[in-house]
Amino acid sequence: MSAPRRWIGLPVAAVVLVCGVVGVQLANGGGDYEPLRPADPCVERTVNPQATGIDGVTERLVLLGIDGAACRLHVSREALTLELAQTDEPTDAQIDALRAGLKSAVTRMKADGTLPRASQLVDESLESADLNELLKNVIRALPASVIDAAVKTDDVLIRAIDDLDLRAVLTNLDDQDALEQQVAKAVTSAVTASLEARIRGLV
Repeated sequence: MSAPRRWIGLPVAAVVLVCGVVGVQLANGGGDYEPLRPADPCVERTVNPQATGIDGVTERLVLLGIDGAACRLHVSREALTLELAQTDEPTDAQIDALRAGLKSAVTRMKADGTLPRASQLVDESLESADLNELLKNVIRALPASVIDAAVKTDDVLIRAIDDLDLRAVLTNLDDQDALEQQVAKAVTSAVTASLEARIRGLV
C-alpha cells in the first residue's frame, strides 16, 4: 500500500474503532450514563494517610476536618474547596466551620483509636526542637508512660487548632489542591511547636 493510501486509511480505522467501543459501551448500559454525585461530607469515610508520624496525623486531620466543615455548611467537600480557592477573603462562617471541623476530626480520631500517643511523636518533634542534645537525650530517656501522662495528643491538637490563623492560611489560595496543602502545613507546624513546648515542661 502506498504512503497516501496508508494515511487515508488511518482516519477510517479510527472511526471503526471508536464505533466499536461505543457499541460495547451501549450494550453494557453506557447509554444510561449519569454523572457521579459528590460524596456526602456528613457521612464518615475511611481516610488512610500516605504519610506517617506527625505528617500522617495532620493529613488525616485535615481531610476529615474539611469534610466536617462542608457538612456544617451544607455543601459538598468539592464545592467548599472550590469556593475557598476562588475567593480572596474567606467568610467568618467558613473559618468557623473549618475550625470546628478540625476539632471534630480530633475527637473522632481519639474515639476510633487512630490518634497516636504523645510518646510516639516525641522523637520526630525533637528533631526540629531548638534544644541542646543533652536535654533531648534526657527527654528521650523518659518512660513513655510519663510522657503520655503529661502530654495528651488530643489536647495538643486542639490547642494548635485554636492558635491557627485560618484566615491567613486560606487567603489567596492558588487552587483547590492548595487548600489541603496550606492547612496541613500550618497544622503540622502548630502541632510540632505545641508538642515541643509541652515536652520542654517535662524536664
